[in-house]
Amino acid sequence: MRVVHRCCCGIDVHKKTVVVNLVRHGVAGREDLDEVRTYATMTRDLLGLSEWLQEAGCTHVAMESTGVYWKPIHHILEGDFEVLLVNAKEFKNAPGRKSDVRDCQWLAQLLQHGLLHGSFIPPVEIRELRDLTRGRRQLVGERTAVVNRVHKVLQDANIKLSSVASDIMGVSGRAMLDAIIDGESDPVKLAGMARGRLQAKQPLLEQALHGRISAHHRFLLAQYRRQIEFLNEQIAVFEQRIDEQVSPFFDDVRRLATIPGINETAAKAIIAEIGVDMTQFPDQHHLASWAGLSPGTNQSAGRIKSSATTNGNHWLRAALGEAAWAASRTKGTYLAARYRRLVVRRGKKRTIVAVSRQILTIAYFLIKRQEDYRELGEDHYEQQRTMHLTNYHAKRLERLGFKVELTLKQAA
Repeated sequence: MRVVHRCCCGIDVHKKTVVVNLVRHGVAGREDLDEVRTYATMTRDLLGLSEWLQEAGCTHVAMESTGVYWKPIHHILEGDFEVLLVNAKEFKNAPGRKSDVRDCQWLAQLLQHGLLHGSFIPPVEIRELRDLTRGRRQLVGERTAVVNRVHKVLQDANIKLSSVASDIMGVSGRAMLDAIIDGESDPVKLAGMARGRLQAKQPLLEQALHGRISAHHRFLLAQYRRQIEFLNEQIAVFEQRIDEQVSPFFDDVRRLATIPGINETAAKAIIAEIGVDMTQFPDQHHLASWAGLSPGTNQSAGRIKSSATTNGNHWLRAALGEAAWAASRTKGTYLAARYRRLVVRRGKKRTIVAVSRQILTIAYFLIKRQEDYRELGEDHYEQQRTMHLTNYHAKRLERLGFKVELTLKQAA
């Protein structure tokens, strides 16, 4: 088998140690080498690993993507070597021959012959932005969990605020909760704190706010209220930092935000996951597959057993799913028309996946071509159908010997 990299190494990564197999064959002026060493994962030891590889003339390094343990190794080796982060599925060893040494040797052998494909690792500024957007999303999830606990306490006290107000943490809901925490229990006074459209539901609010609130309920609500305020402050700090980090990519964020269903928050999350260099993906189909929005292949004996979507970047897939739901409810847009066209025969969940992939494809070309989004309109499919029928019948008449000249009828 042809040797692609004359001097390379494979690294089996663990929390406390890394096992390294350095392979060197056919390098002019240097003797052949096939050596295995074990290093600790402390910074000083990893710097020693880097020095050893440089002295040996190593050019390429392959390592397994093991949790977060590969990151400090990648940070130290990045820039001095061509580092490939490899999915474990691509190099699983044969059963019965599993060990750390065998893993790193098998990695080095595959890399030497050019049989490994590295995972997508964005540049440093995109990786930092990704940490921020993912951290913000986790904080929003934690806040939602606390709001659900507030809802649970209110139900236990037979306060049916959520049955009348769509958001119990809105302006009116927060004012009522603060009053309840401070000891107020009169439903009339609590209902009088309603603002906006909720004021029209005064009689219903008075019924919903008539419950049995105890000191225990007030204690829990007070703790949860402070926790929500703290999370709101943390989310605001993250958002400010995200805005600073994303400023070099402002034009790309602006372009993505013009796609129906995508707001600035979703646009920043998409940029954080896929970056702004679309040369990392050969085409839009590779990007969709990496995101986990492509149908899988599971065939045997000519029969398709499953075509479920593949595993991919679940952070990106979640952001696109939310954008697809929002786009399906827009008016006069191509994406909403696509949703209505598919949902009848494919169901809501599969249609959302299809619309998510369409949004990702649009984002890919907007970033790659540096173009603004152009709306096709909700009648796009109807226009396509009209053109298809016109061309079909014109060709049939021509095959029957008629000369066809089509003229658009002017509107009266």
